[in-house]
Amino acid sequence: MKEKTLLFHIGPIWFDGTVVLMTLLTCCIVFALVFICTRNLQLKPKGKQNVIEYLIDFVRGILKDSLSSKEVNNFHLLSVTLFLFVFVANEIGLITKIVFERGGEEISLWKSPTADPIVAMSLAMMMIVLTHYFGVKKFGFGGYIKNSFLQPVSFLLPIKLIEEFTNVITLGLRLYGNIYAGEVLLGLIVTMANSLGWWSLPVVMPLEMIWIAFSIFIGAIQAYVFVTLSMVFMGHKVEAEH
Repeated sequence: MKEKTLLFHIGPIWFDGTVVLMTLLTCCIVFALVFICTRNLQLKPKGKQNVIEYLIDFVRGILKDSLSSKEVNNFHLLSVTLFLFVFVANEIGLITKIVFERGGEEISLWKSPTADPIVAMSLAMMMIVLTHYFGVKKFGFGGYIKNSFLQPVSFLLPIKLIEEFTNVITLGLRLYGNIYAGEVLLGLIVTMANSLGWWSLPVVMPLEMIWIAFSIFIGAIQAYVFVTLSMVFMGHKVEAEH
């Protein structure tokens, strides 16, 4: 049976209901996590406050490696939000799997939003567009064109234009490919257990647990890589080329 997602349409426009629901759930989890960890802040942090402060410091370290010190504060909040969203979106599909059968097809109701190419590519496109926006905001349109595309030499313009498209593709597909592959393999392990029967559980259960642990690690790494590359691209647009 081929697995599909829940689709609905508003007028002529179709939407992936599973992705919409999981994206909203991801946003709610991120909001709840930040809200819980930042209640009753104290000068001497402990417990849940330590968690959010460690995360903030960790992301600040990413920015310090990618941006000049004067730009770090400008993009710190954006980076923390992006890291949390991508991390939760990567991991949420590992929690469970909810499907129902309809017309010989499995309709999935639970998956990682970033395991969908549209979501991953949209995130990548959003970040690349933001790099252009902040570049124009800082240098003005003329200065932005000169700094981003005509420096250090103008004959590199065609290569730099191509680079803008490849940045979107590599940023999005790297995220999508890793998360999608992890969920596919988890599904294959479950399918193997169902086909072989209960006697396969001593082999399948440890294998499933190992792969889930590895997928959690990969999800965290991909969130780190996505934020790092996004801020590297941002640095190319908001800092003067020499």
